[in-house]
Amino acid sequence: MNKMNRIILGDNLQILANMPSASVELIYIDPPFNTGKRQSRPQLKTIRDDKGDRTGFGGRRYRTEVIDHPASDGYIDVFDDFVGFLRPRIAEAHRILTPTGSLFFHIDYREVHYCKIMLDEIFGRNSFQNEIIWAYDYGARSTKRWPAKHDNILWYTKDSDHYTFNLDASDRIPYMAPSLVGEEKAARGKTPTDVWWHTIVSPTGKEKTGYATQKPLGILERIVRVHSNSGDTVLDFFAGSGTAGEAAAAHNRHFILIDQNPAAIAIMQKRLKDFSPHTESHPD
Repeated sequence: MNKMNRIILGDNLQILANMPSASVELIYIDPPFNTGKRQSRPQLKTIRDDKGDRTGFGGRRYRTEVIDHPASDGYIDVFDDFVGFLRPRIAEAHRILTPTGSLFFHIDYREVHYCKIMLDEIFGRNSFQNEIIWAYDYGARSTKRWPAKHDNILWYTKDSDHYTFNLDASDRIPYMAPSLVGEEKAARGKTPTDVWWHTIVSPTGKEKTGYATQKPLGILERIVRVHSNSGDTVLDFFAGSGTAGEAAAAHNRHFILIDQNPAAIAIMQKRLKDFSPHTESHPD
């Protein structure tokens, strides 16, 4: 398979069905979560206005306006049969993975249990390696139950015993009690566990693209560094804002990004232009 960076517009199931078997070393997907609502993130800008509704530094007044952005409308995240929608796509993903390849499936508490059963059926229960908990602390607080502040990332391998896992390539994190491990270990930090504390993409930060469900680059970089090698190909067939592609390219991997949303394709083209991706369109 030609090792070029690719951004593909179209139905991911049709595109996956035409990809060669055992051709991709790492797959990460962040599919819709079946939240039952539209996923959107309005883009805002602040304008100096003496009659504005906000007060800033030095008592200056500002007003806030919504920016017309291609990703602002988002997408409808509702499925009558969510697992039925995913199953044929995951079956293709299993076929496409190389013998030592890995799949990372990013979901949340609403559907994770049903999705794990489906993944066990396709990959085999022995190929399930970890449930990674991405924990963050941002957003509204419920007063009726414990606030949900984590996502679930299920890691499966094509082969239950032989797979790429370069732990030494991982970033290191601080000890929670550095005084208990000594200065040398505290300065070096430790490798992560299956609970990853990482902030979300800041709505006002440089990393943001405007895509409603954009995931942090730091999460994807950890996956790419540890679970693939230089020159490998990373596939994301629910590519969204293209975070997997940036993580791959930044660490000398190739990427294939698939999405059926033209707004997502436009964001990825802009975000990844320095990596010279080839853009394709596959009509239904």
